[in-house]
Amino acid sequence: MAPLVPERRLRVLVAEDEQLAALVVEDALSDQGHHVVLACDGREALDIAETFDFDVLVTDLAMPRVTGWELISRLRARRTGLPVVVMTGYLPPGGGQTLFADKRGPTALLHKPFALNQLYTALGQVAFQAAGRERACAP
Repeated sequence: MAPLVPERRLRVLVAEDEQLAALVVEDALSDQGHHVVLACDGREALDIAETFDFDVLVTDLAMPRVTGWELISRLRARRTGLPVVVMTGYLPPGGGQTLFADKRGPTALLHKPFALNQLYTALGQVAFQAAGRERACAP
């Protein structure tokens, strides 16, 4: 099955405290034509979100200062429907259910390490779901 490709290029906010992982994600998404802004943790991502109008959040869960869990919650409190791709090396028991129980926006989950094709597919899925949601809500 071919990965879903977003109909348009996306503005992506990436929150990842592991520098090498962040750079790999940035390069991969930039190579696909997306505009990517990196945050070194959840606190910086919240600060960036104040001025950067982004389409999708790609985030780790375990980060210093503000975790990915809190980041997702706070950003979705401001913007219901925000598409999120979670990339994590550790998901606590019940963590997947918790992530997908949040019905305020489409969510995809990637377990580290993952192939770049999985990242492209996850990004395409959440962007496609968000676009369908926006069309469904239009008058």
